[in-house]
Amino acid sequence: MYETDHGAVPRTPPVPLRPTRRRVLAAGAGAAALLGVAGRARAAAPAAGPAAAAPGTGAAPDALAPYASYWFPDSLPAGVPGPGIVWRSLSRWTPEDDPDLAHNTATVPLAERFTPVPANGTARAGQARIASLVSFAPTARNPSQGSPTADYYALTHWAYIDELVFWGGSAGEGIVLAPNAPVVDAAHRNGVRVLGNVFLPPVAYGGDLQWTRDLVQRDSLGRFPIAEQLVRVARAYGFDGWFVNAETDGGDSALATRMREFLRALRAAGEPHGLRITWYDAMNSTGRVGWQGALNALNQEFYEDRAGKVADTLFVDFRWTPDTLAASGALADRLGRSRHELWAAVDTESRGWNADVRWDAIVPRTGDHVVSYGFYRPEWTRNHLTDRSPGAFHHADDRFWTGESLDPARPAPEGSWRAPATAVADRSTVAGLPFACSFNTGHGLRWYEDGRVASDTPWNHLGLQDRLPGRRWAVDTAGSRPSVTLDFADAWRGGSSLLVSGTLTTPVAVGLHATRLPLTRASVVELVHASGAGPVAVEVGVATREPSAPGGPVPYTWLRAGSTDAGAGWRTARAALAPLAGRTAYALAVRITAPAGSPVVWRLGALSVHDGARTRRPAPPTAAAVDAAARQDGRAWLRLSWRAAAVGAGGRARHHEVHRVLPDGGRRFLGGTCGTALYLPGVPRAGRERAAVFEVRAVDELYAASAPARAVLPWEP
Repeated sequence: MYETDHGAVPRTPPVPLRPTRRRVLAAGAGAAALLGVAGRARAAAPAAGPAAAAPGTGAAPDALAPYASYWFPDSLPAGVPGPGIVWRSLSRWTPEDDPDLAHNTATVPLAERFTPVPANGTARAGQARIASLVSFAPTARNPSQGSPTADYYALTHWAYIDELVFWGGSAGEGIVLAPNAPVVDAAHRNGVRVLGNVFLPPVAYGGDLQWTRDLVQRDSLGRFPIAEQLVRVARAYGFDGWFVNAETDGGDSALATRMREFLRALRAAGEPHGLRITWYDAMNSTGRVGWQGALNALNQEFYEDRAGKVADTLFVDFRWTPDTLAASGALADRLGRSRHELWAAVDTESRGWNADVRWDAIVPRTGDHVVSYGFYRPEWTRNHLTDRSPGAFHHADDRFWTGESLDPARPAPEGSWRAPATAVADRSTVAGLPFACSFNTGHGLRWYEDGRVASDTPWNHLGLQDRLPGRRWAVDTAGSRPSVTLDFADAWRGGSSLLVSGTLTTPVAVGLHATRLPLTRASVVELVHASGAGPVAVEVGVATREPSAPGGPVPYTWLRAGSTDAGAGWRTARAALAPLAGRTAYALAVRITAPAGSPVVWRLGALSVHDGARTRRPAPPTAAAVDAAARQDGRAWLRLSWRAAAVGAGGRARHHEVHRVLPDGGRRFLGGTCGTALYLPGVPRAGRERAAVFEVRAVDELYAASAPARAVLPWEP
């Protein structure tokens, strides 16, 4: 496969930069290569990675920044790496010697999912699924824990995705990539598995067959040490397996056999831990690279051999045709495997929803789905924009996943793009109390707490993202449809809120979460909302049964949640759910009513369902400490760590938040993480304060914060 937005660091004679897919295919390089970042990277990191330095030791600021990990299997390229690139050997990696381990470790467990009755009559449960191959950033210097910009691919449509591949790698940087923690934490919260990437690039783009041999080497006992290392990395970092893409040509049948044996070893070592393998249709049983665009006799042994399963899923190359996909599905059936374990590649890198796709070959409108489909580079929804503000990005991303109507319950007439929401049933993980959502997308222009700005610095960190409504946006009204969107101009908590704006002629109901929430006599639902124009009456909808058929009306019970006037600020409304005790909430919604013809600007800042009064705060973290720091020109760069409270002590923390305590007693939000370590760049000295004081708090599922643990960094005189 290929990537076109990075420069090249070839190991062979120079190749053209920014190749088009047409040029790569014509050159016989296959579906293309990931390239390096020469000429675009910042200053180089030390070859051994950032070392932990005691506070006050004068470590260079750049050396403290943690980045997502990448390696070569064993041997390294000849020459020297480009600026900002560190060459590492996976064979020599150990978690004990990994200085960035605490910053790269995901901690959110993989949530269980359920499938509600689909919102429309064309989406089908239990059939096609979606794999998404996403390059969130260049391979080198990809921040471990977010960064101070809102310009980020903050994926939120997890409801349609089954598997996400952390795409990247190049001959000039490294070819084994581990996902960073924020991506994994966000995906796991929504029940989506995340795979690291093993990319053996085409020779034309610097690929070296020695790296393939390194990957599948045996030790003196006949074991596959790199397979064991891959399992060790996935377990240490907390992700779910590996996407293996062998595109380096020149092998033979013996190498192909060794590759199959390697995959078997990888599967055997990873399966007890729930790890998965996806094989990309490139190398075939001859050992040569020959993209089949199918599951067939030439690549079947990497998916299923005589001994049974080898890989969990197969990513079918772009060369597929309707006939080859039909034959692939039939072969999967004969093997006793699900045909929906085959991902048919859909190239969205260059043209997004303008891509020319023969949809009926994958997900026909009539008849069962043939196979599943895999999006290659859907972050086009951000990359193609001139205006890459968060609002513009989410509008484009909603259109990609939902279609031009921006309403999965009422799809627009289909043009060339078949939006996933019209074919694939959405899924949800909202199945237990307490549950809360502040409509935080994982990036923003500011950070808000209780409706007030706690930091005016743009930011991104997917691990802080909420479980957002999966159906965006299912709107029911007899009048004109208002605009419904995620908005970044104001928020109750995090970086965004749900905004409904327009002229209302009749009541408007907005579907929110599909749920499986057990209700008791103590259960309550709370809304935090505000009106910026016109008086608005608000109701909350709770459905205690599902629609009778896909696309059918959701049978909500409507409960009054008060009203709000323009300019009155954020207010909290509560409705008791005791009348529904003993039943299950299958869906949540809001309905707003305004005087006929009145313009409305109404925000929903938070939604929660829980039992009883919220009086107990989570237990605080302990042992907060500055592990390493550098000071320069009145600023500090530091690594902060702490210990999470025991799970039984006040419940499991959703995440941790770090604030700076200012000399006047005020607090400023600096960042958050689901883990127990955070890198803080460029913290300015406040006046002539003698020390910077940091507070770490645990935050629970209802956003209640613990008492703080404090750490102090003295300033030099």
